[in-house]
Amino acid sequence: MSNFHGDFNQKIDYVFKIVLIGDSAVGKSQLLSRFARNEFSLDSKATIGVEFQTRTLVIDHKTVKAQIWDTAGQERYRAVTSAYYRGAVGAMLVYDMTKRQSFDHIARWLEELRGHADKNIVIMLVGNKSDLGTLRAVPTEDAKEFSQRENLYFMETSALEATNVEAAFLNVLREIYRTVSKKALIANEEAESGGSSALLKGTKIVVPGQEPVAAGGKYSCCGSS
Repeated sequence: MSNFHGDFNQKIDYVFKIVLIGDSAVGKSQLLSRFARNEFSLDSKATIGVEFQTRTLVIDHKTVKAQIWDTAGQERYRAVTSAYYRGAVGAMLVYDMTKRQSFDHIARWLEELRGHADKNIVIMLVGNKSDLGTLRAVPTEDAKEFSQRENLYFMETSALEATNVEAAFLNVLREIYRTVSKKALIANEEAESGGSSALLKGTKIVVPGQEPVAAGGKYSCCGSS
């Protein structure tokens, strides 16, 4: 069980940078606001440039600061890519399930992400606006099939109703933590046996390794819990 609101005065064990990418108006900023501050604004303005918010939580008795970056999806802002992706260990690839075009563009966003980010980055495909079920333009099966093929996590969310937003971010953070703590354990064992590596605890982790996971085993479906 995670304690979502850690003591902000306590030592931070890990800082994980997560980037939000996808077309404009798919709800990236709303997902961020819902997770970081549990807020949702009906008159949200388009994001200009880049912003990030943080939230500190406890995973497996370790204090983790999630640093979540949000940028505009419009083409004219894509010059920020290199700096935006640098150091990211997780990514939320967001589309609007009522706009087929935003899902069709996901392959291009994924290609850009993989071109700029660390190859071991943890990626979740997010179909947002699940509250608008009657307007659905992207069948869940299409997204599942894509996520399995590309070996991504998958979840449908509603930033408006707060459905699966917490779960989506926490799944990514826990997977990052799992791979980083495994690396720390190996590094510590190497240090104890005379190797040059040191335990990673307390260090800002920016490029963790990740064991390959079989396709199909990495997505969660779209429950409303």
